[in-house]
Amino acid sequence: MKRPTILVLGAGYGGLATVVNLQKSIGTDEADIVLINKNDYHYESTWLHEAAAGTLSPEQVRYDIKHVISQDKVKFVKAEVQAIDVKGKVVTTDVGTHAYDYLVIALGFEGETFGITGLDKYALSIANVKAARQIREHIEYQFATWSLEDEKDDSRLTIVVGGAGFTGIEFLGELANRVPELCKEFDVPREKVRVICVEAAPMVLPGFDPELVDYAVRQLKSKGIEFSIGTPVVEATPEGVKIKKGEEEFEFIKAGTVVWAAGVRGNRLIEETGIENMRARVKVEKDLRAPGFDDVFIVGDCALMINEETNRPYPPTAQIAMQQGDMCANNLVALIKGQSTSEFVPDLKGSIASLGDDDAIGVAFGKKMTGKKASFMKKMVDNRALFLIGGLGLTLKKGKFNLL
Repeated sequence: MKRPTILVLGAGYGGLATVVNLQKSIGTDEADIVLINKNDYHYESTWLHEAAAGTLSPEQVRYDIKHVISQDKVKFVKAEVQAIDVKGKVVTTDVGTHAYDYLVIALGFEGETFGITGLDKYALSIANVKAARQIREHIEYQFATWSLEDEKDDSRLTIVVGGAGFTGIEFLGELANRVPELCKEFDVPREKVRVICVEAAPMVLPGFDPELVDYAVRQLKSKGIEFSIGTPVVEATPEGVKIKKGEEEFEFIKAGTVVWAAGVRGNRLIEETGIENMRARVKVEKDLRAPGFDDVFIVGDCALMINEETNRPYPPTAQIAMQQGDMCANNLVALIKGQSTSEFVPDLKGSIASLGDDDAIGVAFGKKMTGKKASFMKKMVDNRALFLIGGLGLTLKKGKFNLL
């Protein structure tokens, strides 16, 4: 009897967790496992804001996929997915096609610009390792150029961050610590630098405890971060951004750097599959399969699940993506063995947002925490994610141990 082929698209948190758990649970005589990813490395997307600010090396953010997969059990293909034919059960990449019996779509997120004019051309996005490196180098270039100019343009030193959600706030926390270092390195007076967070919604960090949000805003403001809340960006240009401050009132912020961190969507390829979706996210069945397709699983940023207690979608976090990968692997093994699949129920252990290397806010194990205690917990969460994928070796190599 022919072994079924399990094709996993994407080596982010969800895809890699699926593969790592599959290779532990299934023999080479039971299924062929194929992992396709456009890079030969995985990157910790929850660390990208640190690489973008320059507080963490881009190399520290990523690790080779082959170091965490069993190459005798998993075939890795470095390729970019171009099309997914769920009816014909074939995936097309830039280096060839792959047929499958079971498909796992774990292609991750794309930035959402909401159709704002010029944003895709003139704003930088914390999308991946290369983009994070670009942001870091761009900011450093602005500081270096200002130092060399005879007639100095102070707007070079203005950084606009679009979005006061999780990514935006964490990036601001890193910038708050990084800016003084840049000022010292490039002989720039600190008072010349502006870091402005622009948010269309009337609040910072929606969904977080208000007391913790107040703490975060106070801490960031004390380090010179400015906030413009309830003021949507309506246009981006090469010189900066235009924001709306009232019904007929607009303001243009001239800035050398604009970083957009105000929303994500699923991968655009989802929209071309014929699977019902919302902004390239699929409302999956309880066992993580795509509605109408018993052989297609979707995990991570492309999967949409509703929290029945709040009647709102679960946030697309690394924590949930890895748990989905575990359950996806279990359900694939069950299907291959002719057994029933199981329902995925998120085990939410809390949520922590960093405010730089030595500060954070969050809730863990039902307790609110701030400051160094929360920062310590954040690093433990990061290290645990490494351990679950690559064991002690990967944790010691890439983990965060500056705990105090």
